[in-house]
Amino acid sequence: MTWLLRLLSPLDRKLARDLWAMKGQALAIACVIAGGVSVFLISAGMLDSLTETRRAYYERYRFADIWAPVVRAPDALAADIRRIEGVQAAETRIRAPLLFDIPGMSEPASGEAISLPDGREPLVNQLYLMEGRLPRPGQRGEAVVIDSFAAAHGLEIGDTLSATIRGGRSELTVVGRALSPEHVYTIAPGQIVPDPRLYGVIWMSRDALGEAVDQDGAFNEAIVRLMPGQDAAPVIDRLDRLLDPYGAPGAYGRDDQISDAFVSSEIEQLSTMGRILPPIFLAVAAFLVNVVLSRLVATERAEIGLMKAFGYRDRDVMAHYLKFAGLIGVLGLAIGGGAGVWLGRLMAGLYTDYYHFPFLVFTANPRVYLLALAITVAAVGGGAILAARRAAALHPAVAMQPPPPPDYSRTAGMGLTRLTLLDQPSRMILRRLVQWPGRAGFTLAGVAMSGALLVGTLYFTDAMEAMVSSYFDQSNRQDVTVSFVEPRQRSAFHEVARLPGVLAAEPFRSVAVRLYHGPAEERAAMMGVTRGAALSRMIGADGRGVETPPGGLVLSGDLAATLGVEAGDRIRVEITEGRRPVLELPVAAVVTTLIGSGVQMELGDLNALLGEGEVVSGAHLVADGDAVDRLYTALKSAPGVAGVSLQSVAERNFRALMDESMGVAIWLYTGFAGLIAIGVIYNSVRISLSESAHEFATLRVLGFTRAEVSYILLGEIGILTLIALPAGGLLGTGLAWYFAEAMSSDLFRLPFIIHPATYGFAAAVILVTTALSGLIVRARLDHLDLVAVLKARE
Repeated sequence: MTWLLRLLSPLDRKLARDLWAMKGQALAIACVIAGGVSVFLISAGMLDSLTETRRAYYERYRFADIWAPVVRAPDALAADIRRIEGVQAAETRIRAPLLFDIPGMSEPASGEAISLPDGREPLVNQLYLMEGRLPRPGQRGEAVVIDSFAAAHGLEIGDTLSATIRGGRSELTVVGRALSPEHVYTIAPGQIVPDPRLYGVIWMSRDALGEAVDQDGAFNEAIVRLMPGQDAAPVIDRLDRLLDPYGAPGAYGRDDQISDAFVSSEIEQLSTMGRILPPIFLAVAAFLVNVVLSRLVATERAEIGLMKAFGYRDRDVMAHYLKFAGLIGVLGLAIGGGAGVWLGRLMAGLYTDYYHFPFLVFTANPRVYLLALAITVAAVGGGAILAARRAAALHPAVAMQPPPPPDYSRTAGMGLTRLTLLDQPSRMILRRLVQWPGRAGFTLAGVAMSGALLVGTLYFTDAMEAMVSSYFDQSNRQDVTVSFVEPRQRSAFHEVARLPGVLAAEPFRSVAVRLYHGPAEERAAMMGVTRGAALSRMIGADGRGVETPPGGLVLSGDLAATLGVEAGDRIRVEITEGRRPVLELPVAAVVTTLIGSGVQMELGDLNALLGEGEVVSGAHLVADGDAVDRLYTALKSAPGVAGVSLQSVAERNFRALMDESMGVAIWLYTGFAGLIAIGVIYNSVRISLSESAHEFATLRVLGFTRAEVSYILLGEIGILTLIALPAGGLLGTGLAWYFAEAMSSDLFRLPFIIHPATYGFAAAVILVTTALSGLIVRARLDHLDLVAVLKARE
């Protein structure tokens, strides 16, 4: 080490000594910089990785741009679809719900079967085969299974899978395991989190599936890939006109495709976090660099004067202090870069549990690293430049004289010295705060920002818990939801209600609709519910169920906002199935829902408008826990059942998702917020000790005890911390409100709710950090060499 120092210039050797003497403060600042760099790399890198992976996967495997479901249309229409202007490729296919019967599992697993063209790869939505092959033409009992479902049940090539498709039992041989671009987020209809154990997708040959669901020579869905740059709207209009005679509910684009909607929502959230958090860290880092360098310049006035007296130019002095800041920045950049890449790869592993791409590797492109370097340079340089310029501006003769002592007679400090209610040490603390209001203000702001980050990130835990409570405990209180293959007479509901283990049941009717109000248009599923429904219902902001009024509609708040309607307005409702009536209906109420969108109507009124009699689409059930296995067995063998959803399993999966993905992110950002607190508080106390070491030594010689001197040293940061706590809580509340607005989507709305315990936890973290930083610095004070410190001033 000594020989290395000899190779350096005198100023660089001084720089190395200064850094070593202030290694604790330098490391604290570097950690704050590292926090900002890490958060930026995680958010920007993961955003790039997810966006690029999605783009490449969709392009390579020809992900559809438009889906056009129908009831039954002849295969001959495929040629007409391909001739529509703007269509690059199109496929017609069969899509059908099914129920699996998995050996050793009592719960019924649901899913869907999708047809593949016989003898060739599909032109749209190609499969990524993980293992095996596609079904051979003419082989009725072969199927490719989505990889997540196969992995959840240990299915291998050659295994047999039992499934009920439209009431018919099929024994299928697994010939392949695959991924699909339209099932990146594989989720059951009506659910909010994936469950690969209870929901799966299979692909069968066109002939085999057509025979199973009575669609020989016909299709019930067309999928279209557009020419590059082609707008989807005119193609959707042409498709709707072409398929309208065949019971088409209306084509839709990627915005309404559930898998891509979840991926897009995640990308938007990453973008939001990347815009907000890194600037906070780097602003604090800039402040800390400025404070530390300003202190260094103030304590090295004599050295600066000597440097200039020996011929060093202003730019040499300025470069010397900029190097000091630069080395701290390089250290922070190195720590943050390494931590960001490591944490980014950890998050990529979590994403692969829920987003099923053939590959998802955390990689940040060079632009991200260059941007991280640029913002670090801007933050560190911005904090250092003012202090370095002050050093360069010092005249040698002035610099070599000690600075004048503070004059309290010209400030409010003079009045504070006369506050006889306070003891001498307390008056000293108040005078120090008044003498350096700028430094006190910066310290207070830094601690407040740390508290704000803690409150803002912990807010997500409160919001998610409120969402779980609203959705599962208040809005959807059923144990089981049963969906029929197609709408059936009310007698089918009574049959389900009489199944073993059913304690209570409520029917529902679901119809696809288009809602119009002025130029606004939205696709939705209208739910018909019984009056006074207690199991599945819309919940208002007050947590109470909203009674569906006769003849009126209840709209979710996001849907009402999109359409621009309020309670009392009338909207045009186009039913896109059955006799397809077009109605003008009043909006009776608008309610805030936290998960999903929807429109609701009283079941009898809806059936009357449809003119189909007492028809239902399914039932919500409350089950006897002791007889639930018998209920599941009966449902698996029921020919008219298309799907079964289990609410308890859905809630468990949702909480697991919170703990595994959101939980990791929350505690990660909480740790970074703690870094800010440590950096600000530790540096503030260390600077106070360094600047006032002579005064503290003098007080000790005059008879003040160690406890009294420690009180003077730590009382300043203690007061600032106590003031910063409510300020941080207020800033954190604003940050949480911004998150609630910016990160809500069509899939879910974050409620703006912060529990008192969240504020308490954030305050506890700040107070513990303050106490630990104070104890570390107090140990230095206890070992202060009084003689050496007093001589140093001389």
